[in-house]
Amino acid sequence: MHVHILGICGTFMAGVAAIAREAGHHVTGADRGVYPPMSEQLAALGIHVTEGYGAGQLEPRPDVVVVGNVMTRGMPVVEELLDSGIAYCSGPEWLAREVLPSRHVIAIAGTHGKTTTTSLLAWILDQAGLEPGFLIGGLCPDLGVSARLGRGRHFVIEADEYDTAFFDKGAKFLHYRPRTLVINNLEFDHADIYPDLAAIQRQFHLLVRTVPGSGRIIHRAGDAKVLEVLSSGCWTPTETFASDAGIAAGWTGLAEARSLRLLRDGVAVGSAAWQLAGTHNVENAVAALLAARAAGVEPAAALAAIAGFRGVRRRLERVGSWGGVDLYDDFAHHPTAIGRTLAAVRDTLQPRRILVVTEPRSNTMKLGVQRTALAPALAGADRSWVLEPVGLEWDLTAALAPVAGARVFQDPAAIIAGVVAEARAGDAIVIMSNGGFDGMRGRLAAALAGHFGSS
Repeated sequence: MHVHILGICGTFMAGVAAIAREAGHHVTGADRGVYPPMSEQLAALGIHVTEGYGAGQLEPRPDVVVVGNVMTRGMPVVEELLDSGIAYCSGPEWLAREVLPSRHVIAIAGTHGKTTTTSLLAWILDQAGLEPGFLIGGLCPDLGVSARLGRGRHFVIEADEYDTAFFDKGAKFLHYRPRTLVINNLEFDHADIYPDLAAIQRQFHLLVRTVPGSGRIIHRAGDAKVLEVLSSGCWTPTETFASDAGIAAGWTGLAEARSLRLLRDGVAVGSAAWQLAGTHNVENAVAALLAARAAGVEPAAALAAIAGFRGVRRRLERVGSWGGVDLYDDFAHHPTAIGRTLAAVRDTLQPRRILVVTEPRSNTMKLGVQRTALAPALAGADRSWVLEPVGLEWDLTAALAPVAGARVFQDPAAIIAGVVAEARAGDAIVIMSNGGFDGMRGRLAAALAGHFGSS
């Protein structure tokens, strides 16, 4: 079957492409403004990608077109598709029809931590010999790819609440019908889709309604917004996790001297070497451990797997070092994620200076919903360079005025020049963006190498 994927270079759709290819389909796709790591993964799979969404790319005629949620009415290829009579569906719908019916689906949902938790869980199941399928919204070096069909019973999926397609405005995760569900946390996001947090909570409760009574729901202890969702009706046994021994939870993870210690009802269960930073990653790890336990992997085996886990690309990923200046790349874009990531960097690298390069790129940030939270989030940095997106309708400079050392720029080149001029041996530079950021990662690395010499 010829499967053509529109919006193929998004992390989710690239995963769909990889799974379709592994299942034996002929896969092609289209996108624009592509960037790593998904463009690299598609190239490695030999999947041809057409640049742009022009008409004419549906020849030769595919058997089905899988439509990403970046596609809108009025795009030439969308209008051609609707006129052609070719069968089409969304990515989640294709997965639900072609892959998930025979699998034990484990869905990882929540505002933050989905990619790392999904990667950790897929790695644990893989190391346990269960040969899981998975679809992750990022690239885990330990797994080698962002998605795999797998030959085992379990399928692990990063479950996003964003809408599905221009013809399906429900949350993507409503298609997955999980038997095991993890809800890491819940905050307001996706302001371009949802008017308020209550609207997001309604989507999460619809997801909760699909989990069978013989399944399991795993959630962060004490998260008031998650508890509100569950109080609306829950028919499935639940387990809770935390990263603080002072929070009442069934399972607790504590990071101590580069090790992760696991407790159940306050009693030590085991420990493992631990390579990640931050309490948020401890929570991600315990959530993955509990989900693995629901799949039959006991904590001792899961902890042994976690000891070898090296993280996910663009999740505080170390790019390189030049003249004693370390460069990191991180996907954080929501103020909560920015703040928690910087706290992790501070705890790990203290007393080094932390220089942050970021952009309020997400639709929620551009709409200004979280503008008052950005300054407190960046307060953990010693210096901040912030790129002002084109068309921003709120005063970014005024919003960041309370933060000493924060400056706003319209030109990425000016940011690069400023960072290189400021940087000195011992500094840690953290790039934070959920997009390509005008090639900031590669451009800043090249500038540092040119200024300080090769790493």
